[in-house]
Amino acid sequence: MIDLHYWTTPNGHKVSIFLEEAGLPYTIFPVNIGANEQFETDFLKISPNNKIPAIVDHQPADGGEPLSLFESGAILLYLAEKTGRFIATDLRGRQETLQWLFWQMGGLGPMAGQNHHFNRFAKEKIPYAIKRYVDETARLYGVLNERLADRTFIAGEDYGIADMAIYPWIVPHTFQEQDLDDFPHLKRWFDAVANRDAVKRAYALVDKINPPKP
Repeated sequence: MIDLHYWTTPNGHKVSIFLEEAGLPYTIFPVNIGANEQFETDFLKISPNNKIPAIVDHQPADGGEPLSLFESGAILLYLAEKTGRFIATDLRGRQETLQWLFWQMGGLGPMAGQNHHFNRFAKEKIPYAIKRYVDETARLYGVLNERLADRTFIAGEDYGIADMAIYPWIVPHTFQEQDLDDFPHLKRWFDAVANRDAVKRAYALVDKINPPKP
């Protein structure tokens, strides 16, 4: 059994998607970041950077004590290695996956996150900051669009953790002032991932955990 400490953000969705895809049993422990629950002492014991998601695996492969992990990319890699799924086993295929996983962690996530902040949440609207992050998000969408021009999924023909990491950051594309019609290969991939049953189940958790306000 895996404990998933989760909130309904792009990083949170990455892990719920994996767990649904792999059919691993898990229990959700909501961490309401709007209420600053990420700063509570018990949560900080497993996620010292006070960020969601985090997991506790009660059945790690070494048979030892429960293993806790934070950082969504590290969690995806751990779960892929635990299950032997959603990451290539050959040298070159594995490196393709890891490059794009780290691309999301170091590029798309932080830049789109700043886009969200200055576009939606900042009390002061700063045109320079908004333009900077909208333009950088567009550049990264272009990189991804080019990548997907000649392959079905991000690391090749097989769906994997790179797709799971990147997809949730494309879901709020309208908030990021991006039009998927400008990125046809990305749009084709996005629609394919969105239509996966496990992805639909993962996103259905929003209505249970953090339903939209009327």
